[in-house]
Amino acid sequence: MIVLIGGEKGGTGKTTLATNLAAMRALAGRDVLLIDTDPQGSANYWAQSRDEEKITPRVACVQKFGKGIPAEVKDLATRYDDIIIDAGGRDSVELRSSMVIAEKVYIPIQPSQFDIWTLGQMDELVETARGFNPGLQARVIISRSSTNPSVRESDQAGQLLVADFPNLDLADVTIRDRIAYRKAAKDGMAVSELSPKDPKAAEEMETFYKEVYGNE
Repeated sequence: MIVLIGGEKGGTGKTTLATNLAAMRALAGRDVLLIDTDPQGSANYWAQSRDEEKITPRVACVQKFGKGIPAEVKDLATRYDDIIIDAGGRDSVELRSSMVIAEKVYIPIQPSQFDIWTLGQMDELVETARGFNPGLQARVIISRSSTNPSVRESDQAGQLLVADFPNLDLADVTIRDRIAYRKAAKDGMAVSELSPKDPKAAEEMETFYKEVYGNE
């Protein structure tokens, strides 16, 4: 399966989602490739850290840029069980090209009006991409949400999504802003690999993983 994590807004936790998903998929025994299309290279640095720390299983990572991404990903898909693409936080050639080849796209946003405003453009991009890729599934995932249960921003953002963006669905999981995600990223790990483990962070990612891959 080819899964894209991307969107127009930066700082929403795209690389956190992509790297955790990649590590969990590798732990499930799949041959997974992480593709970093962001010039900042955060996913690539994560994979390098994982190699340096000799964490197994290894997660292969390559950087790809430009309009040739669909052809290159099609070729790579013949060699790997799963591909996860981490696209940068902007409307780019890499984001648009990846949407043409992905089976699923997850668009992380923070639960703020500023992030919701960017979804109009993403809704249009998904509609355009479906002209070339009719089976594309697009879901918005609320990320970096407050861990304070009294803060209801995530619920309000979800209600706006359902009402205003016909080409986008809302994911069934909300990712909270937890220190565990930053700790795991530093050492090239998924939150499920941390010791001691943060059970809430691990549960969030497990829910996300099951939403993407089901029981595969």
